[in-house]
Amino acid sequence: QGNHCSFPGELVITAVQVYPQGICSIYSYTEEPEFALNRDYFEEDFRSHVRGRRWIELGQEQQKSYVMRLLDALEVTDRDKRLKVARAILYLAQGVFDECDTDADVIHWSRHNVFLLYDMGIFTALLELLSMEMDNNQACSSAVRKPAISLADSTELRVLLSIMYLMVETIRLQTEDDRPEWRTAREAFKTELGSPLYNGEPFALLLFTMVTKFCSMNAPHFPIKKVLLLLWKTILFTMGGFEELQEMKVRGRERLSLPPLPEDSIKVVRSMRAASPPASAMELIEQQQQAKRGRRSRRPLVKQDSLDTYNERDPFKNDDARDEEEDGEEADSGIEGEVDPLDSDVIIQPPPPPPPLRPPTERASLPKGLPWAPKVREKDIEHFLETSRNKFIGFTLGNDTETLVGLPRPIHESVKTLKQVRREISLIIPPLSSPPPPPPLNTSIPLSPPGSSGEEDVDETPTEIVYLGMLPNLSQYVIALLKLLLAAAPTSKAKTDSINILADVLPEEMPITVLQSMKLGIDVNRHKEIIVKAISALLLLLLKHLKLNHIYQFEIVSQHLVFANCIPLILKFFNQNILSYISAKNSICVLDFPHCVVHEMPELTAESLEAGDRNQFCWRNLFSCINLLRILNKLTKWKHSRTMMLVVFKSAPILKRALKVKQAMMQLYVLKLLKIQTKYLGRQWRKSNMKTMSAIYQKVRHRLNDDWAYGNDIDARPWDFQAEECALRESIEKFNSRRYDKNQNGEFAPVDNCLQSVLGQRVELPEDFHYSYEMWLEREVFSQPIQWEGLLQQAR
Repeated sequence: QGNHCSFPGELVITAVQVYPQGICSIYSYTEEPEFALNRDYFEEDFRSHVRGRRWIELGQEQQKSYVMRLLDALEVTDRDKRLKVARAILYLAQGVFDECDTDADVIHWSRHNVFLLYDMGIFTALLELLSMEMDNNQACSSAVRKPAISLADSTELRVLLSIMYLMVETIRLQTEDDRPEWRTAREAFKTELGSPLYNGEPFALLLFTMVTKFCSMNAPHFPIKKVLLLLWKTILFTMGGFEELQEMKVRGRERLSLPPLPEDSIKVVRSMRAASPPASAMELIEQQQQAKRGRRSRRPLVKQDSLDTYNERDPFKNDDARDEEEDGEEADSGIEGEVDPLDSDVIIQPPPPPPPLRPPTERASLPKGLPWAPKVREKDIEHFLETSRNKFIGFTLGNDTETLVGLPRPIHESVKTLKQVRREISLIIPPLSSPPPPPPLNTSIPLSPPGSSGEEDVDETPTEIVYLGMLPNLSQYVIALLKLLLAAAPTSKAKTDSINILADVLPEEMPITVLQSMKLGIDVNRHKEIIVKAISALLLLLLKHLKLNHIYQFEIVSQHLVFANCIPLILKFFNQNILSYISAKNSICVLDFPHCVVHEMPELTAESLEAGDRNQFCWRNLFSCINLLRILNKLTKWKHSRTMMLVVFKSAPILKRALKVKQAMMQLYVLKLLKIQTKYLGRQWRKSNMKTMSAIYQKVRHRLNDDWAYGNDIDARPWDFQAEECALRESIEKFNSRRYDKNQNGEFAPVDNCLQSVLGQRVELPEDFHYSYEMWLEREVFSQPIQWEGLLQQAR
């Protein structure tokens, strides 16, 4: 369970399952009959050209020759013939499963065939067909007029997108036994997808256009789940996952002669253990009643199981039984049962401690002390010095952080420590020739390419290319993604004007039996979960890559998300029984690809569908929840007005309920969101949630001089959302204008409005001007009546 794929956070059961797990998401269960259709079209064409032999028996050159035939057949004008050829290509990409005996054989031949298809130029031909289908006005108008859209309306698009997804996902994943030519092809394909080779824009922009077209109701037949999955995997492939992001940070720090990072955040989070969830109000009342009845038996306090220490039990069902065993003094204790025998040598006696939850060999790997190195901001140093000067000298020096005259020696040492932690920031602020104001709401500047005036040379990285392509329609892309996220959220209610995201899952004929209805219900819920997963992962990847590329690129996307109500949308998503969502069983393992095409299909019954699979947790939904929490953290971090939005929307009880999910990574980001608003929730909230406060202290990074737990911070001030966001938008627009407005013509050139500057300029006048100067003055100035009252009214 500890294995991760190249996108950290997407948990899988075993490393072998990474590849099939990525494949099966692209297919709906209602598409199962089409697997046999793909096979039949391939075999019909293959037998007419290659007699008496199977595909896996052909040599490399013979396979290339046949793929070239298919490539030529894709250019025919007959739509039906073209679809049959596309289905034959899809069967090859699926691994010619009819000639395979095991899942591993399907994976092997799928990988072999996909690299062969790419080598023969299939992807470029598919891209042309996809563009043609996007511009098919007849299909769009027909879908708009239809009262109900089904799978049949998107057949061509689904086949094309499935092939392209299989190619991107298969080539993206590396294996140890990859051939040298495959490694070369992977790099070439990655460069091709990230470059503006498709009509002057990268492939991701084409998919973003499909998303906006679908959300504007102009193309309701688009298979939006396949589009979103392909878009996510394209961004993941071209820009890189979290491991690649970490490597980029390391290279950037080396380039700027900075010391290495104090820790790898991915490794730190992976080593964390989940904390026991805070007790509910009902549980606290029961504990108090037990204490009054004198039931104060002393027992060792044991941390409850987490998802990553799951040992053949359902931790969600053990809370009540465990609470009855816990000591009644918990309610009066400051840590409320947070003591863990594995993390502390303190054991409450008697009786003797129970056996450890983990083998003794893992005990040595547990982190000692706090998991994170502390950080500090320039603002923290200024506030510390201002307080010290007022105390010891009696006056302040404004923003001076260098003068330490008159302060005691311990203060000198404290300032030196603060500056050692903070000095990295000053080395990576981009030098600007005519600087716009720094980001007023974000003083933590990430590694960014140096910015200068409009003449700066910007590296053509995949992130830079995608941002430049998205910039003109950025707000439309953001709104479209959030509309889809809202439509797929389990808390959303069906409305007549909402987007229909089920066009590529509903069959032509609706179910008529109970079994068919149950199967379709599971398929619909699974469909929505996959959409949430793709959108959350896509947004998080974009935010992290843009922040690394340039802080203002991150800020503009964040602001569009905030203005599109992303914060209340995420809170609405979590305002549900999150434990039920994490443990939902909306999957039918025997119908997942490639299992359904290799093994004999067992008989499905209503009882087997209701029982679900053997997995206790749905990693897909856990992955989505963690991504959404991380997005919310990125939107609100160091933004006072946005933090106050969390308080106004009463997010604390919603987030506190999410702590019931005993998984360390998810708990970490919930605790981060609670920490930034703790000072505004009042003393009574902090007093009654001491267990949560203790968990924040143990698991969240500390900021030096940050009194988050006491509410005395100078940031506890009235907030003006509009003023702060407008100041940030002004800085962003200056950045975009300076960096990307290369073709500024005279009509839109900046105007100098400074009176002294204008009057001080030398103006070249014609030689005979002084002869007619008095006449011009009389005609243009003195003889013209001036309506002073009108001017004053206009000024108001």
